[in-house]
Amino acid sequence: MKTVIERTITRRDTLKLLAGAGIAAGLGQAFAASAPGAILKRPIPKTGEMLPALGLGTYRAFDVGSTADERASVREVLELFAQMGGTVVDSSPMYGNAEEVVGDLAAELGIAELLFMATKVWTTGRDAGMRQMQASMRKMRSNPMELMQIHNLVDWRTHIDTLRQWKEEGRIRYLGVTHYTTGSYNELEQLIKTQNLDFVQFNFSIATREAEKRLLPLAALHQVATIINRPFEQGRLFRATKGKPLPGFATEFDCHSWAQFFLKYVLSSPGVTCPIPATSNPKHLVDNMQAGFGLLPDKSTRRKMVEVIQQL
Repeated sequence: MKTVIERTITRRDTLKLLAGAGIAAGLGQAFAASAPGAILKRPIPKTGEMLPALGLGTYRAFDVGSTADERASVREVLELFAQMGGTVVDSSPMYGNAEEVVGDLAAELGIAELLFMATKVWTTGRDAGMRQMQASMRKMRSNPMELMQIHNLVDWRTHIDTLRQWKEEGRIRYLGVTHYTTGSYNELEQLIKTQNLDFVQFNFSIATREAEKRLLPLAALHQVATIINRPFEQGRLFRATKGKPLPGFATEFDCHSWAQFFLKYVLSSPGVTCPIPATSNPKHLVDNMQAGFGLLPDKSTRRKMVEVIQQL
């Protein structure tokens, strides 16, 4: 059975690890200018267990083949993620081969015990749900599974009872629900209020901020941890800012790229536990993770950040 492992990794540690991986030289001035310190951590409200405040999504990025060449890039991503202090890896049966790829690579790299594995049930019916979850646990090589979520609320009334039973039996450590659209917020609000969830996952970005008014305060009130998907609006934010300089005030909160700009906005919103940007690119992974180091913007700076995006 896995044990909770607390780790504190500083920027100096990270540079050494990246240099060993042959990556640091190519990161450029942005990474070299990052502020020192340990990666930001946030507590799971129900238990107080600390999680690094940046996780790793696997949607599309980890749906790759079985050969070493096909997996080389995501293998490096997962290795760097762990080296930089990340633990939360989020997947789903919906994501093709992602669960199996994550499980295989974590075992190969010897980091399975360090990771906080999260996946989902995405089917209808009690028996089908149990079979799918058992298969996910085998593929991800995670027993117990740290977090099992009901994907996009599919048949949640059936699966929530199974998840409660499995939590009592020690098969999973935490339970939750997910969705990825603002149209789901009414139902998510009701579940946060009534179902004693450990986690809720939903969309939130600097461009789509409705969660700041509705879901984040409610989750905090009910002591529910929050996982944030779509922090980059599936790449739309990068397309909007392509070729545009980062505003000068970004350096005031240790921000040196647009990816960090978007992630630090999310991380600085009260009630956020862990965004999970997905990538199969090692350099993008390092850039993303740097948002979890150094300062975060204050309230007045956040307003300026929104104005920047609105003017694009």
